[in-house]
Amino acid sequence: MGKPDWLDRFAQILIALGAVVALLNGAFMLWDPYGWYQAVPTVKFTGPPNQHFIRDIGIAFLTSGVMVAYAAFNPSGRWLAAFAGSMFLGGHGALHVWEVMTGICATNIFWRDAPGVLGMPLLVWTGLGILFARQHIVPAGLPGSLVIGAIDKVSPGETAYFQEIAKAPGHAFEKLQHFMPITMHRYAASADLFAMARIGATLVEDCGPCALTAAQGAIADGVPRDVINLALSSTPPDGDLKMAFDFGQAIANHSPDAMTLGDMIEQKYCRNTRLELAMTAATVRAYPAMKRGLGLGQSCALTPLKV
Repeated sequence: MGKPDWLDRFAQILIALGAVVALLNGAFMLWDPYGWYQAVPTVKFTGPPNQHFIRDIGIAFLTSGVMVAYAAFNPSGRWLAAFAGSMFLGGHGALHVWEVMTGICATNIFWRDAPGVLGMPLLVWTGLGILFARQHIVPAGLPGSLVIGAIDKVSPGETAYFQEIAKAPGHAFEKLQHFMPITMHRYAASADLFAMARIGATLVEDCGPCALTAAQGAIADGVPRDVINLALSSTPPDGDLKMAFDFGQAIANHSPDAMTLGDMIEQKYCRNTRLELAMTAATVRAYPAMKRGLGLGQSCALTPLKV
């Protein structure tokens, strides 16, 4: 949750650089194959130039570059495009490594080629590695077992309904993975306001484990534990935090107060803050609703609400 920080931006820059190099190299090969052949001194050791073949490879570089560039605008959400786009780049680099290991290519030629050949995929993979290590990617595209395992670490024993959905036919869990990020979207809103609206809406659903999951997300987002516990006890701090909490509850309760509270939030902060609080309050309710529908709901009264 939250807008990208400097490390996320650094990862994005690495991915973008990989895309730019691939695009420039591919465009050069396609536009002027003989000029490219002359400009890269080590390529002469692979044989005479073949205009058609060079253009073929140029198209592959352009295709990879376009896919990675598309991902670079939102690498957390489009990481699969970056990974797919890097496959040719990585395979091309692996071929050069294999050639030097088997003696087909001289070591000195390999090291002269290495920055251009290995640099592109390594830039992309390093950027993706940073995002994966920080769990700053959308779950769509990941194996269901990994997603369920990550959820179980945050909320132990709270994955029975996810496991049931994962076993359902028609790729039900994959579709759910595309939905999950919308419940956590935050960019303009502060972490504490967002947490109050999210917890407030979840409490209306009377699902203790779901409320604790929302609380754990708030902790990960840097919200003070004492503030979270006050919200879990339905006594959020007075002022703006209580306004956000009441806003989340009003949305979940279908109360007309949601309009008034939303106007107040928008006037004090901005339209996007109101949008983000409204979006999480409206969508986070899907999880307890699914649990109830599957007969797996648990009342707040049966779960100690404290983190």
